[in-house]
Amino acid sequence: MRAHLDTDIGEGFGVWGNHDESALMAQVSAANIACGFHAGDPDILRRTTALAAELGVSIGAQVSYRDLAGFGRRFIDVARPTLVNEIVYQIGALQAFARVAGTEVTYVKAHGALYNVAAEHVEQAAAIVDAVELVDPGLALLCQYDTEVWRQARERGIATVAEAFVDRGYTAEGRLVSRKHPAALVTDAEEAARRALAMVTERRVTSVDGDTVAVAPDDATALALCVHSDTPGALELATATGAALRAHGFDLAPIGRAR
Repeated sequence: MRAHLDTDIGEGFGVWGNHDESALMAQVSAANIACGFHAGDPDILRRTTALAAELGVSIGAQVSYRDLAGFGRRFIDVARPTLVNEIVYQIGALQAFARVAGTEVTYVKAHGALYNVAAEHVEQAAAIVDAVELVDPGLALLCQYDTEVWRQARERGIATVAEAFVDRGYTAEGRLVSRKHPAALVTDAEEAARRALAMVTERRVTSVDGDTVAVAPDDATALALCVHSDTPGALELATATGAALRAHGFDLAPIGRAR
């Protein structure tokens, strides 16, 4: 199986946020770059796309609700046509900066509440797929396996890449637990690396209740492993995870265009 190591990155705004993400970017093979609605501004988009291009890291549009104050972690009941346009807008902004940097956007990933809601919400999942179809149906969609957005994308011919989280706790249903849950975050680097290896080799993860849940289909040829840049110790988590994967023969690959 091919392994990708990705991170949500570029998540500052103005004077807020981490202005030097080069160390973390150097550890991953794919960068989910905030496009301005939950975080990110033109200076950050320019800087982050240039860094990704320099390091040969693939670029994904990390799209979200229009929710700077809530960091995109609050559900917003946006009508499907409006949500489609907002996602198109975000992808387009990142595409422009990627082009300036001499590279391109190769995939799309939802952020925060939109990511979690689209796992079950038919209309909002459809809006994400609609937007990808409109902008470029050759873009891959990074999402959790066996969710509503995964199913709709596959039905409509959009390539999906299964994503699993080495730094987040899972429910028995294979969804992420609330960030209020005491086991929401995995911050021990060795534990994160062990989880990553199990995810890649077994396509499974153990939930916070001890259940085994699938993170990818049995016939999956690739799995993306995410470390959030705002998880405490993110650099150490990514470094340990990458080292463990390489030590077991997994080369960390960028996420390319589907076609």
